Amino acid sequence: MKKTQGIITWLVLWVATTTPLYGLAGERESLEQLRSTTVSLIEALVQEGILSKEKADALIRKAEDARQPEAANGNALAAGGAAAGAAVNDGSVVRVQYVPEFVKQQLRADIEKDVMAKLNYHVEEERLKLPSWLDRISFEGDIRLRYEPIRFSERNASEAWLGSDPSRQVMIPNSTQDQDRYRVRARFGVNAQISDWLTAGIRMTTGHMDNPLSPNQSIDIRAAKLDWGLDRVFITANPYSWMTASAGRFANPFFSTDMVWDRSLAFDGAAATFMPKFTDSVSGFGTIGAFPIDQVQKGALNKAKDKWIMGAQAGIEWTSPNKSSAKIGLAFYDFKHVEGIANDIDGFDSRYNGTVMPYRQQGNNTFDINRSGSPVGTCGILTTGLAYTNEGCGLASKFRVVNLTGQLDLAAFDPVHVILQGDYAVNIGFDQQEIFRRTNVLYEKENRAYQLKLIVGMPEMQQRNDWQVFGAYKKLEADSVMDAFTDSDFHLGGTNAKGFILGGNYGIDKNTWLTARWLSTKEVSGQPLAIDVFQFDLTTRF
Repeated sequence: MKKTQGIITWLVLWVATTTPLYGLAGERESLEQLRSTTVSLIEALVQEGILSKEKADALIRKAEDARQPEAANGNALAAGGAAAGAAVNDGSVVRVQYVPEFVKQQLRADIEKDVMAKLNYHVEEERLKLPSWLDRISFEGDIRLRYEPIRFSERNASEAWLGSDPSRQVMIPNSTQDQDRYRVRARFGVNAQISDWLTAGIRMTTGHMDNPLSPNQSIDIRAAKLDWGLDRVFITANPYSWMTASAGRFANPFFSTDMVWDRSLAFDGAAATFMPKFTDSVSGFGTIGAFPIDQVQKGALNKAKDKWIMGAQAGIEWTSPNKSSAKIGLAFYDFKHVEGIANDIDGFDSRYNGTVMPYRQQGNNTFDINRSGSPVGTCGILTTGLAYTNEGCGLASKFRVVNLTGQLDLAAFDPVHVILQGDYAVNIGFDQQEIFRRTNVLYEKENRAYQLKLIVGMPEMQQRNDWQVFGAYKKLEADSVMDAFTDSDFHLGGTNAKGFILGGNYGIDKNTWLTARWLSTKEVSGQPLAIDVFQFDLTTRF
């Protein structure tokens, strides 16, 4: 954009919209000169190609129209001549507005709209033809650096004992040797406002491609490059103020904590959320969705069925005038066809291998689907220097989880909030006798989980010196929730764990904060496994 063009533009705005009239007759000549200058400037803008001839003529006509009220006022003053002349002779000044206010506003709006639109993409003598959809694009992202010391108890069983029993299989490569990890998480997203009611978005993130939960990646020079993948791709429709629907791969649509769903888990499929408003302070919410876990290739040699999550939730929320709120939701999650099915007793059958979950953490009870002594049975076999394989390990229980989640947010000391969260889940799909018929193993009924969490401080880290402290206690029995989807940090992921979490956040600048957390856990049943995880984070978002 040329500097001279900007000067001319703002000069036009100043002359055309702010010029006053001081006096009645003595300054009329000066005002006529200003009008002439304004017209000359407008003509110069036409010659530069910044204003069209039609637009310039319209502006000049408006200026001429503005002179008519002034002329009428002048005649009226002349008719009263003696009083007006006396006022001038006394040395006082009569101030008459040169351009009426409504004309000034209209001129300003017209000039700004037309001139700035043309100058906006004007570079030297060429105009950049940038598409209008750029105005509908927004970006978001964050970076987190983490130092993570992991400390194991001396009483822990060795990896050989932890993994060799399929009913308490723990698929971690180390249970006795302390470890320090240096990790990074980076996310970058693009959102587009397609129309008034339709949006779309994508987001890239770091993280290993075989892990649907954690976007963290350990860093060292040996790794050379970090993995970078697409973890969000969605279209969202908002046809009504009380309804939202999403399809693709998107964020968790349910009101929940990290007890059932890890915070970084992406949901594939489709979901719809309804938000009816009953009064100014009371509203409801409801969500339904269907999400594929594993779509298998069926055939004569594969009798496994597609694995799905069917979810539904309903709840109510109350908000007070001082920003305090209470929210409670009841959800039902039906995990379809996730339980393992044993292969036939022929030593070489593999038709139900696809019933094994493609990804797991640890804790759920499992059994060897090739328990007949088949040479292909591998459940509980240690792989070379890594961890215990999940191959051949089918889940013993079905999973139909009822989940009650509540939150009380007290804002009486705003901006400091006191937030209490509670979560309770029970797997009503656990049936001891049905499991025995299918697996020939009798499992203890361990199908309940709960969590209590207290947060004091700012609800979000946004500004410098924002702070927050928190504490939580959590217990997850072996088959309470699916270990594949629960928090990946607590007990290094999975179920069959109990313990507490303590920590805090402190803002060191706008959208930049430090975090310290201590997660201390141990097993609920089975072989001893106690783990202390410390996390020290530096996070910034944009």
